Amino acid sequence: MSVSDYANPTPIHGAAVAAILKLLNAQRLMTLACNRADGRPQAATLGYLNDGLNLYFVTARDSEKLRNITADPRVGVAIRGEAGEGEAVGVSIDGRAEEVTDGDEVERLNDLIIARSPDVSPYAPGGDSVAVVKVIPELVEAVAVVDGRSRAQTFSIGDPDRVVHGVSYEPSAVARLF
Repeated sequence: MSVSDYANPTPIHGAAVAAILKLLNAQRLMTLACNRADGRPQAATLGYLNDGLNLYFVTARDSEKLRNITADPRVGVAIRGEAGEGEAVGVSIDGRAEEVTDGDEVERLNDLIIARSPDVSPYAPGGDSVAVVKVIPELVEAVAVVDGRSRAQTFSIGDPDRVVHGVSYEPSAVARLF
């Protein structure tokens, strides 16, 4: 990945959205990186729920992670999976994080996780109070394996809700990036 890929990313297209959604829907763990107050990175692996390209996670209200995100909402996320030839095998997401404070939105997310995983108890932090955090992607670097070699493409997202609207994909179908 060159610096110019980040300076002039390709606008995301329907096939890339479908491939990335297939990967996000198949996985449940991500590594989240945020910035500590002194500039050192903090990385943590945690469970997530995706709704389209937006990612959600729960953290303790008194966690260092929430303090860091509140001070600097820029985050990085990495998700790795397994895929066939030409399919998304991993994504790195640059985005911003914000706490979800709307009660109706939290209820909708609870319903979504129960519908997707009724037999699985989602990872939840200890403590008396938790926060729901939304990661809004701005740039996505998707990696696929093509002819036995890794190939990456950086995409600009724009409005993540708009780019998934109207994308027709079947999670079990092959969704190619390239």
